[in-house]
Amino acid sequence: MTSVTRSRRQVRLSRALGIALTPKAVKHFEKRPYPPGEHGRARRRTESDYAVRLREKQRLRAQYALREKQLVKVYENARKTAGLTGEVMVEDLETRLDALVLRSGFARTILQARQAVTHRHILVDGKIVDRPSFRVKPGQTLQVKPKSQATTPFQVAAAGAHRDVLPAVPGYLEVQLEKLQATLARRPKRAEVPVTCEVQLVVEFYAR
Repeated sequence: MTSVTRSRRQVRLSRALGIALTPKAVKHFEKRPYPPGEHGRARRRTESDYAVRLREKQRLRAQYALREKQLVKVYENARKTAGLTGEVMVEDLETRLDALVLRSGFARTILQARQAVTHRHILVDGKIVDRPSFRVKPGQTLQVKPKSQATTPFQVAAAGAHRDVLPAVPGYLEVQLEKLQATLARRPKRAEVPVTCEVQLVVEFYAR
């Protein structure tokens, strides 16, 4: 799939879910603040509880670019953990390596962040980790490997080019952008995570 096709799909998905998944989608939203398709402008008819919960689940999935199977696994693990299941889900997802690469400003979108990890550009505590789903523990440091830092995409990131389109760095991350280095200071709390989602509806979707 070309980057242009991927970008278009992300914009279309953004409009369908009612949230901007990429900086490009933000611009499209300003022009067309309604869902895609010929009936997009028509007012939504009253949606069923199932449809509302399904869309919320799809929103969460899309923001982390996960497969359904992956999200189900996160839900099952959260269900067995102390705390509110929905909040635990998001807090767990936020410790994924690709999510933290994005939050740190090393990439512009979650898909770019994932690519940086799979292409072996990211170190965790000095060792290459190429699994986007790798869970970073509090105290661990992620960094773009020195050889990769010299490449244009990461030079652009180090100069702060993505900061204008990304949310502010959350409190659980300590970032030295010019060094392309970040440390997970502590476990994320749901309220701090820049994700648009009614997590209780996601839990209700899976618990049905």
